[in-house]
Amino acid sequence: MDLKVEELLKEVQLEYSPALTKFVDDAVSSIKQAIDTIPEDLKVTGDEAPGFVRDIGADKVEFNFKKPKSIKIGGSYAIECLVKPEFNVDLLVQLPKECFHEKDYLNYRYHAKRCLYLCVIKKYLMSSSLVGKVEWSTLQNEVRKPVLIVYPVRKLVEVPGFFVRIIPTAPSLFSIPKLNLQRSNGGIPQATPKYNSSILEDMFIEDTEELVKQTFLGSKELREGLILLKVWARCRKPIYAYDCLNGFLISLILAYLVDRNHINKSMKAMQIFRVTMKFMATSDLWKHGLYFTPKGQKAIPKEKRLPYKESFPIVICTPSRSLNLAFRITRVGFLELQNESALTLACIEKCRDSGFEEVFMTRIDYPVKYDHVIRLNLKGKSSVYASGFCLDDECWRLYEQKVHNVLSQGLSDRVKTVRVTWKSMLSESILQNGLSTLSTEPLLIGISVSSLDKAFRIVDIGPDAENKEEALKFRKFWGDKAELRRFKDGKIAESTVWETEQWKRHIVIKRISEYVLLQHLFLSKENIMHIVDQLDFSLLYGAEDPISSSGGLLAAFEILSKRLRLIEDIPLKVSTVQALDSAFRFSSVFPPEPHPLANEKGSFVRLNWFPPSCIRPLEVMIQLEGSGNWPMDDVAIEKTKSAFLLKIGESLQNSWGMTCTATEDDVDVFVSGYAFRLKIWHERGLTLLRRETGNEQVKKVSNVDKELYFRSQHSSMINGLQSCHPAYGPVVRLAKRWAASHLFSACLVEEAIELLVAYIFLKPLPFNAPCSRITGFLRFLRLLSDYDWTFSALVVDINNDLTPNDQKEIIENFMSSRKGYEENPQNVNSAMFLTTAYDKASEAWTRFSPNSVELKRLMAYAGSSANLLTKLILQDHSDSYRWECLFRTPLNNYDAVILLHRDKLPYPQGLLFPSELHQGVHVARGNASKGFHPFLLPGDFKGSSEDLRNKVLVNFDPLRCFVGDLEKEYSNTFKLWYDSLGGDAVGITWGGCSSKKRGREEADEEVKDPINLLKDVGKVGAGFVRGIYLLKAPRRS
Repeated sequence: MDLKVEELLKEVQLEYSPALTKFVDDAVSSIKQAIDTIPEDLKVTGDEAPGFVRDIGADKVEFNFKKPKSIKIGGSYAIECLVKPEFNVDLLVQLPKECFHEKDYLNYRYHAKRCLYLCVIKKYLMSSSLVGKVEWSTLQNEVRKPVLIVYPVRKLVEVPGFFVRIIPTAPSLFSIPKLNLQRSNGGIPQATPKYNSSILEDMFIEDTEELVKQTFLGSKELREGLILLKVWARCRKPIYAYDCLNGFLISLILAYLVDRNHINKSMKAMQIFRVTMKFMATSDLWKHGLYFTPKGQKAIPKEKRLPYKESFPIVICTPSRSLNLAFRITRVGFLELQNESALTLACIEKCRDSGFEEVFMTRIDYPVKYDHVIRLNLKGKSSVYASGFCLDDECWRLYEQKVHNVLSQGLSDRVKTVRVTWKSMLSESILQNGLSTLSTEPLLIGISVSSLDKAFRIVDIGPDAENKEEALKFRKFWGDKAELRRFKDGKIAESTVWETEQWKRHIVIKRISEYVLLQHLFLSKENIMHIVDQLDFSLLYGAEDPISSSGGLLAAFEILSKRLRLIEDIPLKVSTVQALDSAFRFSSVFPPEPHPLANEKGSFVRLNWFPPSCIRPLEVMIQLEGSGNWPMDDVAIEKTKSAFLLKIGESLQNSWGMTCTATEDDVDVFVSGYAFRLKIWHERGLTLLRRETGNEQVKKVSNVDKELYFRSQHSSMINGLQSCHPAYGPVVRLAKRWAASHLFSACLVEEAIELLVAYIFLKPLPFNAPCSRITGFLRFLRLLSDYDWTFSALVVDINNDLTPNDQKEIIENFMSSRKGYEENPQNVNSAMFLTTAYDKASEAWTRFSPNSVELKRLMAYAGSSANLLTKLILQDHSDSYRWECLFRTPLNNYDAVILLHRDKLPYPQGLLFPSELHQGVHVARGNASKGFHPFLLPGDFKGSSEDLRNKVLVNFDPLRCFVGDLEKEYSNTFKLWYDSLGGDAVGITWGGCSSKKRGREEADEEVKDPINLLKDVGKVGAGFVRGIYLLKAPRRS
């Protein structure tokens, strides 16, 4: 950890070289020169910013311009604590007293004159040849306090994007008692503590800067501690905000801890960081406020502290005790700061390398932190500023509070946090035309769910009918939605009901939040974008989510399981029955729906529609009673299993009339509309794997038991995880759908995806475990794209089973897999080293795929998708096509593309978007076969129900057969990419699956004539292939 921190500090600290110092001095000098050209006593009127002056309600704003009393550098640059990649210098411009009257603290006159003073400076800066560009911004998002952003003409490579921020200061401008917290100065009858603090801030900014300088300039360790804290905060957008934390407040908190001897200057940077984290997370001092105590003075008495605590949730008071420097921090903002600090301490304690990655490198923004994100488009909504733009606080801050209160009351105990922020973007046109055009940016709401049980609740019980006063309040808030109900326990109470189908329960919070926002803020639905169900389209099979029929599947399995255990006429009774298919753990993208023909013999068949001609079997593992009479030879063991399965199938048919079909390898049983494929696991099969033998057949047979063991362990563990985290199933289904839609079905098996998603639930730090599908899906994409797969194993410990010895074994196995990396980075075993308690060597799911090339492609696609999803959540739009782009793969990224006949896919409803290609060379086209149709047609219905059953194809997948044939024939020539969930396109990239040099040389020889080769591919898939396109010819060696 210490070494990594040292490297991080080297990377983010700015070197104060002579070239940089000269560059900054020249930039500041050019600004001073431009200001010096402003004529003394220039008449300044409200016409410089008419819209601004009008909307803040100021009068008597004219003054004669006087040059600033002083111009000096402040901020992080002055204490050598600038943090890359941000390069800017704060320039403190002291406003002259001559421009103000003694009562200009009243009615926004100070704010208006402050702005007009900057308008004059901007005009003369724009005419300077040394200044490139000048823009408006705000001081901590406070619109009534603009600042200027100045970009010099000259650039320095070491500091790209450098700018100077001009901040006005006003020391000793007004009488301090006139601005105490109980006074009203903003033109309203109530006290105006925020308005007063806004003016006091400018009056004390230079004194506070001096305090910070004295604390930091003498101590390298303190500066490094501050830099670490800034890096930490900047990674966390929800708290690095105007109503919570900024670099200046961090430096003040550190200065306070030094003042109180919580930190001494001999501490190392990381020690300082930890002490500060603990202080922010747990200190009781926040309840009373932080008060600097100058030497020789007594602590501030309680009666003087009281006005601060009554006016502000958080207090950080200057040594003069006249200003709360934390006057912008809200209660919710501070709770988020405490939460983030506590999570950071947990990372340091629990994560690998003391949580370095989680603490300093992980980006935490709204989309990835909050379970629900809502955007409100309030452009042109005059209700925001109906009472005036600026009262004590600004109208945008008051509206944030209003939204927070409405949502907190409506969602009640369903949520832990409702975080509302609204960024103000200032521009020249706004100053000219008025503040009504400021609301172009969407208002952003982040919601953290308390628990899914509460979030999915469909009935909210209000006050008893007898409690008239509370019942009236309830009805006033809920309007038409409130209803009086009698409950099972006889209680009669007010209530609201959000009747929803089971598979749509995740949108209950969306329905409630939309309702209360429409009811109380008079918005239209078009103004509200609630991010929660935008990706549901990818999980629908037809009109609804097939997960809704999982209850029937579990009931059918229960019937089969009971009957298997009741079989008496086999030598060894069935002891355990375990479902292996992902449909049983609610993680299958498309769990099978009941098929009308997959029933017991003799059962009545009613066909109301054309049933599918294919049915996917669900694997079930059987374990028999122990016996010493099993053969020792492993091939004989497999034959014995087959005999047992045939006998079991016969017993099921004879005893219960169940339909069973048998092949040499499998026995399938039809139960209640589902097909179950039976497998027997024999423990001795695992021991055979350890035997030294050169017999390939033995290894093949033995691997059957090993694979069943892995699948059994995996299924048990994922079932347990799913029961603890109900959001796991939807997230893993989205992840599987994404991987398949981008043609990664051959690279990433579904068990590997399940483990990757399990990791974000089991090791959520620096977050809490996700409680929504979109948040979980985004975290999956970021994990896949950002994890250091080359130098780190991903350990998924679902039941906390791993001992220190197990951990050591995993590290040894991982290091062994990376032995050849330095010679050839492509030549590593298990490029994605994914381990569990049952698989410490990453043999089960990622031993051979993805390989290094496939993993690189996976990471690139995941990174691109994560960036797109983040933009979709944050940016204001309502285009459904853009959400679809997350699952539309660009076919021009392949060297050749095979398009398939959609009506020959076994499950055509699984196709998300039909594929078309209008580029490349169309080298082959083919007609559809008449021998297969995905649905039974009217002509198939002739004959008995038994004949109909015989036409149902179990486990038939033409895509799998086609890909298998191509891989046998052309594995050294090209690599195939496909979608096993219903895609109609197969991608081809030149170069085979083999990473051996010999294989690549063979490939070069074989692909001299790509057009004829692709025509041969078309012949292999005759009747299934619609067309083949050559996009890029193979490179010549």
